Parts: sequence; structure tokens; C-alpha cells
Amino acid sequence: MIAGWFTGEGDDFRLLGTRCSACASVFFPREDICCRNPACPGGELREVPLSRRGRVWSYTDGRYRPPSPYVSDPELPWEPYALIAVELAAERLVVLGQTVPGVTVADLTVGMEVEVVPGVLHEDAETTWTTWHWRPTGVAT
Repeated sequence: MIAGWFTGEGDDFRLLGTRCSACASVFFPREDICCRNPACPGGELREVPLSRRGRVWSYTDGRYRPPSPYVSDPELPWEPYALIAVELAAERLVVLGQTVPGVTVADLTVGMEVEVVPGVLHEDAETTWTTWHWRPTGVAT
């Protein structure tokens, strides 16, 4: 989906953030220009892989087709999806993302453990757009 936001495949799939060398703040989406912490004098920003697991902080469902630049085929019926905010305790930040296909808001609870896995945002004959999905731990996809 966006180059530099994630790396790896399968069990090695990770979201990538950046950490400020001066204040240790972690950012996702990544920051490559300057530290976003207003109290920080600024430091070198280093790429860091983020935790693979976190806990559901909040969730909702997407029942409408998002506007552009979201890619979807308007000829196909819209399939609702669950959108969750996941708290990564080690990094002290919350990351939004869709759940894996088949997981609905009825399957989620605040505080449940989830893990990041690769997912497909859209594909056509020439390209597959990869993104991240959150999957409840212990659930195979």
C-alpha cells in the first residue's frame, strides 16, 4: 500500500515506525523529517519494527464504500469490514487497521489480543496492493 510502512511476510511481517534518538518517541506512520514530539529538541530518526501484537483499544465497522483514494470496484457489492484501533503497549501508541476477512465487530472485545498479518487491500490482473490486517491471536487465516 505505502512503501516503507511494513516489511516481511508471514510470521516475519512487521509494521515499520521510526524512533527519535533524543526522546525515544515512536511514530507510526513513520516520520522521516523531524521528531513530532513538541517537547523534544530533535534527534536522529531511526527505522524500527513495531510489536507484532497488541490489544484492541476500540473498534467499529465500515458499512459504506470510502471515497478515493480507497481502491474498490464500484461494480461489485460493498462488503462491510471491521476497523480496529490496536494499542501497542511496548511503543505506547495506537495503530488503526482492518481486521482479517471474516472477523466482524461481533467477534471483537476491547482488550483482546490481536496480531498484525499481511493482507490484500486490492488486486487486479497486474498488481496486488498489500496492506496490514489485525487478526485475533489463535485464529488461523
